[in-house]
Amino acid sequence: MRRSCATADAVDLWMQRYVDFILAKRGLASSLHSGGLAYATLPAYFDARFEPALTSLLHAAADAGELRSDVEPRDLLRAVAGLCTPSGHSDPEVVRRLVSLLIDGLRYGVAANPDAEGSETG
Repeated sequence: MRRSCATADAVDLWMQRYVDFILAKRGLASSLHSGGLAYATLPAYFDARFEPALTSLLHAAADAGELRSDVEPRDLLRAVAGLCTPSGHSDPEVVRRLVSLLIDGLRYGVAANPDAEGSETG
């Protein structure tokens, strides 16, 4: 029986919205890219907003014993961005499934950690 994982589910939902953002941004960037300096500051602008939001969610999920506590938010953002890069098939549903698998992987080993608050046994 699987227990409710409200904070881990919030991380998954946030990451799915991040996928939506990246896919939309990719389309916008390809149509508006001018090579000008006007867009040069955008990555830092978004990093300054996304990373703290994801950090808060990851800490809450780790504190609840739902996700691993050794995850660096920047690594997770880069992993998802990498999954969103154009490849042989850029199907958004494939990207969403891969992101869900990634988040499920962050649940691995939490139950075995007796120090994790709210962790399952067994």
